[in-house]
Amino acid sequence: MPKASLVTVVEDDQFFRESMRRLMRSLGYDVATFSLAADFLASPLLSETACLIADVNMPKMTGLELYEHLVEAGYEIPTILITAYPDDTYQARALKNGVSCYLYKPFDEKHLIRCLRAALTSEIREADS
Repeated sequence: MPKASLVTVVEDDQFFRESMRRLMRSLGYDVATFSLAADFLASPLLSETACLIADVNMPKMTGLELYEHLVEAGYEIPTILITAYPDDTYQARALKNGVSCYLYKPFDEKHLIRCLRAALTSEIREADS
């Protein structure tokens, strides 16, 4: 069962990745950060991740491709996707495929926190079932 407090951030922009790391720590979560989806997929933290926050537009593998890969591999990690390039069609596809939340940058920190708490609560409920 995943550690309920580990939030993993996969984001290629170093400044934004570090900002997210600081925010997650300030909220009391353990946090792991990766600049590429492949690095996260190769990590031992994959099975410990309670919630994934990933950028949509990253080199080599998008956030949605990462999420779909995780689902195909049997990992049910609640996922929040973030992007600076709004695309309603892409957002609809992501949400239809099971992504927990889809946010446009810049987003309200309170909205992210609501999404994160909802995703973690859902993950805990599923583990208790």
